[in-house]
Parts: sequence; structure tokens; C-alpha cells
Amino acid sequence: MRKALIGAVAIPLTLGLLMPTSASAIDDVNTKKLRTAVTVNGILQHERALQRIANDNGGTRASGTPGYDASVAYVETRLKQAGYNVKIQEFTFPFFRVLEDAVLAQVTPTPTDYETGTFDYSGSGDVTGIVVPIDLQIPPAPVEGSSTSGCEAADFPAAPPGPAVALIQRGFCTFEVKAQNAAAAGYDAVIIFNEGQPGRTDLLIGTVSSPQTLPVVGLSFADASALNAQTQAGPVTVRVSTSTEVDPVRKTYNVIADQKKKAKSKDVVIVGAHLDSVIEGPGINDNGSGTAAILEIAEEMAELGYTKKNKLQRQVRFAFWGAEEANLLGSEYYVEQLTENQQAKIYANLNFDMLGSPNYVRFVYDGDGSDTPTAGPPGSDAIEKIFTDYLTSQGLASEPTAFDGRSDYGPFIAVGIPAGGLFSGAEGIKTAEEAVTYGGTAGAPYDPCYHQACDTINNLSTKALFELGDAAAHAVLTLARSKEGFFEDGSRVGQKSAKAVRTEQKGHALAR
Repeated sequence: MRKALIGAVAIPLTLGLLMPTSASAIDDVNTKKLRTAVTVNGILQHERALQRIANDNGGTRASGTPGYDASVAYVETRLKQAGYNVKIQEFTFPFFRVLEDAVLAQVTPTPTDYETGTFDYSGSGDVTGIVVPIDLQIPPAPVEGSSTSGCEAADFPAAPPGPAVALIQRGFCTFEVKAQNAAAAGYDAVIIFNEGQPGRTDLLIGTVSSPQTLPVVGLSFADASALNAQTQAGPVTVRVSTSTEVDPVRKTYNVIADQKKKAKSKDVVIVGAHLDSVIEGPGINDNGSGTAAILEIAEEMAELGYTKKNKLQRQVRFAFWGAEEANLLGSEYYVEQLTENQQAKIYANLNFDMLGSPNYVRFVYDGDGSDTPTAGPPGSDAIEKIFTDYLTSQGLASEPTAFDGRSDYGPFIAVGIPAGGLFSGAEGIKTAEEAVTYGGTAGAPYDPCYHQACDTINNLSTKALFELGDAAAHAVLTLARSKEGFFEDGSRVGQKSAKAVRTEQKGHALAR
């Protein structure tokens, strides 16, 4: 699951929604056979395979690394063995990784080591230079995102003789713009610190979004305030050091699998999970859990004959996305390559990103926007209801989670495709109320190993995999087999089916 901060305040896409009525309910589909076939043991077999791949490839399965390529080969092989038509979709992306920890240290007048980190797509370098504050607001303005520090070329005074380090505040524009403006103004390194409002004070590490030539590191608001105060009394010299690897055109892949036997309509349900991990770890929960769950569903649907015989109303396409951790690039590339007609045939996108968090909550994407700021495209409400109704039928509570743009549904909802899915929680903190409902530990992260080396096979809740794996299987088969559509007139069942209904209605009218 992507977490990178880009600097500008994110404005979510809010779409109008047709609220469901009793006439627009999706058919009740008996999914027990598939849910029985989809097992935790089956999911864990795939998880163990992904762990072995990471072990053999430096502890990572990140896109652009041999570990990811081996993950692609594993998924491709399993899907072909299950009888799917498999396509490997190649694309390029800007690969980045940190080779050594960043250093930020004051040299004069008071030697001080600061807690810091390297921004994604920072350049490499070792710079010792004068600190120059860039249009700072200290104390900060009351409203988040008010600081325009570094957003315009005019913010930067002429760099002093010798190396110079720009001290820039988080705020209105992206980190990329701030770094590019600093480079254009002749600065040799950049420090970007948090803006200072409540919740925006800690050490800030984000992404400058595209490869840069100069080092870019982060700093907390308190440390930056102290550093700035010293510059008011006289020159302050700091050392900034980063060591990174950047490849602007690294190859990576999506894995796309279609059933061989065509469905009754031309509509397609895309069932997706991202296959890549972060560089820092093997990603067995994020997102080995989503990958393993939908791979198990795909294999069991084939074994039960759903994808090999004419049993489905809609075609099911399983998608394993690359470069999600680099900003949803795999799913974005996939959607961009579709023609308008191909987009129109996508009935829904189901997204499964993290299903096994150790301190989990059963989160369901809030399709109707009733509990969060952002609704999904029309039809997303019906997808949400499939999940919540199923979980309720099993005596299991659930919580809404927002379409906040952090996973691979993003490119689909951007073009109006209904979406939904499940999520067991990432770096967020479990509340006391959630601990009462779901168990686990209040005040602790849902996944204490999120984006870390410890996201291994031991970082999973088998109970979460059981509950959410079955819910995922139920939703996939329900959308694939339901003859009813999302809307009041039963539409999104496919043009051919709608025509048949109208012909039948005409025949009844003539008979009367």
C-alpha cells in the first residue's frame, strides 16, 4: 500500500452517487462452495512461496528488482497451470532506492546531529554548506498547507558563495516543485521540514516524485525551528549526505489473467492486488496477503469449473499490479492503455490491498460516501453492500474506510468505474473502540511491520485471512454470477441481456 507524501494537500475525487433502492439489489448468490474451497492453508502456500522468493533476493520483492521478477514468474506459472490466459504487461517506471542512511548534521556554530531521512527520488551527494531559510512561516499559519515556502522561484535569494543548503517548509505546493526550484536557483542540497500545525510536526519523509540531481532530506518542525533561529544570529553550516540509486526507465510488469471460457455477457470484473513490496522488506502482508488471496480464489474458481464452463454472467479478470509502491503506476498504466470501449466493458474493480494485518480491523471501502468524505463512482455503493451484508450474515462487524487514493482502485474510480474492496489496516493506530469490537491491542498499529523488513510470514493474522479471504471470494463470485445490475433498472447487466429483457417484456405485453 502506497504511503508516499508528495507535499501538496490531496484533494480526493468526490463523485455523485445513485443511492440504491430495493429494486437495484444485486442477486443473492450462493457462494458457499467457493468459500469452502478457498482456505487459509491455500493462501499461506502462496505466502510461503513469496517469502522464499524474498529470501533468495535480498529480502525484497520491490518492482524493478529480481525479487519482483521472480514473483511475476511464480504468479504467471500458477495461473497458467489453473487454465487461465495470462498476459504479462510490460511498462517502465522511475526506480529508486536508498543505498545508505541519510546524514544531516550541523557543523557550525554548534555541532548537532539531526534525525533525518532521504526523500524518494532524491539525488546522491555529500554537501557541506550554509543554511538559507526559504520564505518560512514560523510559527506556522493555523491552516494546513498555507506555507508557500519554495513554491516560486522568487522565494529563493541568491545562493551565497560556496555550497548552499535550502531550508524549506512543507505546504502549498509539491515537494517536487520545491526541490526543482532550489536546484534552478543554484542551491546544492534541500532540507524539507514539516509545516508545524497539530499532526504536522514530526520528522517528514516524502517523495519528490521524479528523479532529482541534488540531495533532499527531511526534518521535524521542532528541529527546523531551532535551526532557523540559529541562522538569525549568524551563518550556520550543515552537512547533508545521501546515497541513492535512480533509474528513470526501469522495466517492470503487470500480470493479467482471463478465464478461457467466455462469460454470458461482455462485462468484465477486474479483481486486483498489487504484487510488489517496498524495497525495505518482503511485503508478505503488504501486499503478499492480497496477492495470495486472489491467487487462491482464481485457482479454486478454476478447480470448481466456474472459469472453464459457461457458468458466469460476467468475465473475471485477475490482475496483479506492479509498481504500486511507486505511486500506483501499474494500475495507472493498465487503465491508460484501455480504449474507451474497453473501459466501458469493465463492470467493476475489486481491490484487495492488505488482508492479514496482525492487529486487524475489517475495513470496507465506503462506496456510498456515507461515513467518509469521498464516495466512489455510481455502483460502488452496491459493492460496499455486498461486503457489509456478507460480513453481517457471518456475525462479523466491519468499518468503513475512505477512497483516499492510496491503492490501485484509484485509476479506476478516476474514469468512473465502480470499485470496492477490503483492507485490514496499515500504519494507523487501533482505537479503544475498535479493540473492543475486533480484539487486538488499542493504541498499537494495525500492522506494526508496515513497510519494514519485519513484514514476513510471521507478520500475519490467519484469522484475518480466513474472514477477509472468504469475504473476497463471496464478492468476486457474486459480481460474476449476479444477473441483476447495480442500478434501479437493473442496468450494467450488459447490452445483450438488457435487450433480451426488453424483448421478453414486449412479448408479455402482446400476450395481454
